[in-house]
Amino acid sequence: MPDVAESLNPPNEHMALSVPAFGGGRVGGQLESLADQVSSAVPSISYATVRLDPEVQSLIRNANRNLGAIGYTEHGFRHVGLVANIARNILKKMGFDERHQELAAIAGYLHDVGNVVSRHGHARTGALLAHSILSRLGAGPEDTAIVMGAIGSHEDEGHMGDPVHAVSAALILADKSDVHRSRVRNADPTTFDQHDRVNFAATSSRLEVDPEAKSVTLELTIDTSIAPVMQYFEIFLPRMLMSRRAAETLGYSFHITINDVTVL
Repeated sequence: MPDVAESLNPPNEHMALSVPAFGGGRVGGQLESLADQVSSAVPSISYATVRLDPEVQSLIRNANRNLGAIGYTEHGFRHVGLVANIARNILKKMGFDERHQELAAIAGYLHDVGNVVSRHGHARTGALLAHSILSRLGAGPEDTAIVMGAIGSHEDEGHMGDPVHAVSAALILADKSDVHRSRVRNADPTTFDQHDRVNFAATSSRLEVDPEAKSVTLELTIDTSIAPVMQYFEIFLPRMLMSRRAAETLGYSFHITINDVTVL
């Protein structure tokens, strides 16, 4: 398992939503303002509810199996659980409120369910599936919309997704940081493709958030006898560019260190 800063702990933004005041009076406006503050801080659905839902579990299990059948690395419960925890912890360290932390975890857990339909366009498909799931589980429309936007923006194949808000940015950073040998399914190194080789060469990955320096750093340890550092850049350049945009959306800079050397 990768060593991700504060991200392997068990699952544990200040964005107000404004609507017109009741009745247009001063008291009504104060009550509505208070209601806005409460609704913006408390999520309408919990990560635990989503994680334990039988349909969600089935979709993740079958999506991972489908990807395995066409040669992709692991995208199952290990990956989505890790991404959920990392996304939550990114926003926690940056000072975002409980609601946005919870929505980031939910988006992280659901982000790859679209693979149950097809790898191609899985971000869009996953966003639509998430709408159905979250609506059934009782999520509010605002929270559902935020999670859908995050899932729909995370894809890096064919085109690069763009972060559209804080939850989206946290999901991108969390998802693209999961480079590790434990994701490789192929047991025969002589038949590794380039993605297997680079993932297997990564013996440690850690995403470090520094609120004081306003920086996010992906710290990798790569066994260069398995894959040269340059191969990482050749394969994962879109991921690096997406991560930089995501960090900038959050007001942070993005850096990468490989074997204790700063490369970005």
